[in-house]
Amino acid sequence: MSKQEPAVLGQDADACCPAMLTAPMDEGRAVELAKVFKALGDPVRLRLLSMIASRDGGEICVCDLTPAFALSQPTISHHLKLLKQAGLIASERRGTWVYYRLLPATTDRLAQVLSRPAASPGEPSGAAS
Repeated sequence: MSKQEPAVLGQDADACCPAMLTAPMDEGRAVELAKVFKALGDPVRLRLLSMIASRDGGEICVCDLTPAFALSQPTISHHLKLLKQAGLIASERRGTWVYYRLLPATTDRLAQVLSRPAASPGEPSGAAS
């Protein structure tokens, strides 16, 4: 297994990225974001991320994730690996089991990129239909 660090979305805390609706995105940023969105573009991975994020205590054992799917353990591990490479989750091996937890900094940055800017005083806050 590779020990390569994932390209985590916006690791530089001082270089906060503007929302898509406030400034055009440069090519490098678009490539970086596309990798994260691609990882989220599969229903199994979305469910895995949801199961990890909603778990009491903030982490879940792979032994609790696998039975929730009609997929083999290696397939679940592959999906988890893609989420980890996208910087959405982290893992820790404890004995024979691996525990996964959400990396909220990445999901917070995704939310920030997709959010609409706050309306200035006097401007309508809703979108026109």
